Amino acid sequence: MITADLKGRTVLITGGVSGIGFAAAIRFGRAGARVAVNHLPDDGRAPAALTELERAGIDAVGAPGDVGKAGEAEGMVADAVRALGGRLDFLINNAGTPGTTAPIAFENLDAMTEAFWDRLMDVNLKGAFRCTRAAAPHLKAAKGAVVATASIAGLGARGSSIAYGAMKAALINMTVSLARALAPDVRVNAVAPGLVDSPWTSQWPDAVREEAAQAALLKRICKPDDIAEAMLFLCAGGAMITGRTIVVDGGRHL
Repeated sequence: MITADLKGRTVLITGGVSGIGFAAAIRFGRAGARVAVNHLPDDGRAPAALTELERAGIDAVGAPGDVGKAGEAEGMVADAVRALGGRLDFLINNAGTPGTTAPIAFENLDAMTEAFWDRLMDVNLKGAFRCTRAAAPHLKAAKGAVVATASIAGLGARGSSIAYGAMKAALINMTVSLARALAPDVRVNAVAPGLVDSPWTSQWPDAVREEAAQAALLKRICKPDDIAEAMLFLCAGGAMITGRTIVVDGGRHL
C-alpha cells in the first residue's frame, strides 16, 4: 500500500462526494493533507460525505460548484483555495458524467444528440480545463501536480457511449498539452480506470459485472480506492512522471 506524508499540503478534488473522488479524499486526508471536496450545489450526498470524513479525522471542507459551467467552475476553485488557506498543492480533476444510466449501444447514433455531446464536453473535458486553468497560479507556486480521471474508453476500449469515449480520449490528449503548458513547475497526469465498482455500475446485472471481472487478468473490477491509490502516487511521488496516463484496470485492456 502506498503511503505518504502530506501534512501541510492541500488538495482540491472535483466530484469528491462519491466513488473515486470520495476514495481520493480519504486517501489524501489520511496522508495528512487538507482536502477541499467539490460537489454539485444540490448534491444531497455532500453533508453525509463531509461528516464521514470528519469522523475519520480528515480535515475537509466543502467546495460546491458545477465544473460544467463556465464561471462557476472558476469561482469554485477560488473559493476552495481560500478555504484551504490560500494554498493549493494538488488538483484532482475527477468530476465527470456518462450522461446516461446505462451504456448506449454504439450503433444507436440517434442517441448521440447535440445536447448529449455538449453536456459530456462541458463536464468531462472543459470542466477539467477550467479548473486547471483557474488553479494554475496556485499550483505553480506550490510546485504541485494535477491528476485527471480518464478511462480505458479513451484508449480504445468500449465505453458507455461513443461520446464518452471521445471525451476521455480528448482528456488524455489534453493531459499531455497541459503537462507541456505548466512545466517545469507543475506535473500533469491522468489515471485511466477500467470498470469501477461505483454507484453507476452497482445497478448493473450481476452477470454483466462478472463478465467484466473475468475479462480482466486479475479477475475483478476496480474498487474506487484502487484508482485513488494511483492518484496519490502521482501527486506525492512520481517526481519524474508528467504527461502520462496510467492505466488501472487489472489488465482488462490487455
